[in-house]
Amino acid sequence: MKVLATIGLAVFLAIFLGLAAIAGPAPVGLGTADSFAVLAGETITNKGTTTINGDVGLHPGSAVTGFDTVTLNGALHVADGVALQAKKDLVTAYNVAAGRMPVTTVATELGGQTLVAGAYDSVSGTFGLTGTLILNAEGDPNAVFILKAASTLITAPNSGVTLINGAQACNVFWQIGSSATLDTDTTFRGNILALTSITINTRATLAGRALARNGAVTLDTNVITKSSCAAPTLATTGPAGGTTANPSAGTTANPSGGTTAPPSDGTARKEGRTGNRLPSTGAVLPTGLAAALATGLILFGLVFTLRSRRG
Repeated sequence: MKVLATIGLAVFLAIFLGLAAIAGPAPVGLGTADSFAVLAGETITNKGTTTINGDVGLHPGSAVTGFDTVTLNGALHVADGVALQAKKDLVTAYNVAAGRMPVTTVATELGGQTLVAGAYDSVSGTFGLTGTLILNAEGDPNAVFILKAASTLITAPNSGVTLINGAQACNVFWQIGSSATLDTDTTFRGNILALTSITINTRATLAGRALARNGAVTLDTNVITKSSCAAPTLATTGPAGGTTANPSAGTTANPSGGTTAPPSDGTARKEGRTGNRLPSTGAVLPTGLAAALATGLILFGLVFTLRSRRG
């Protein structure tokens, strides 16, 4: 009986741990900072024609410049109690994101990679983006992506983040240990939580939030839309060119008319990870669940064999 009890416990643990592995990290709660598209500590500056969909806040600084050419679809809070509380909640969210485990280490250059839900850091402690990063929710609209850089995030011109298979910008979090720079014509997705500053260069667009704890947020002819979780849009367009068509769902317009499809075999890739297809339907079974079920079946077979022999 002790053998059977031990094997039964092993079966339970295998399935439990497998399910936990595929569940991915929980969302990072932003508290009152959730209503803000832009939040900074020192200054907020703008040049050119910029549109901000969401609130703008500054604390403890009070210098907001260049907003005569900003279309603000939200409230402006400068050195007031609302901005103060949002900054406190930002600090909490930043620390929560920084502490999320387990973490998978990926290459510093994110361009060309396809990641599934999880928490990530890089070999060098920084992130660069040249080209396109694909975030694949594998059909789960609640999939959360946390990318953690010990120092900087820097994109190249015309780079972008593409969300597929239900991924939503509201569930993407960039925890940046110093400063983030989105270069010219970048199309970016997710909530940027930077310790120091955020610079968004000419014509770059952001579906998410630019939240800088201590420094400045610098804008230049941008469109920034606070992301809100909504019903997912599975087909997404590529990042190039970009105006934002539906930021909350994480899709972007592409003047060429093309769309970006999932990888050709329908699987997600994260450092060599591939999905497992069910033989009858061809549907992809997540790797963690496949491992849990396989282990459970093997252990069940052992239990059945032992009981047969005892009988």
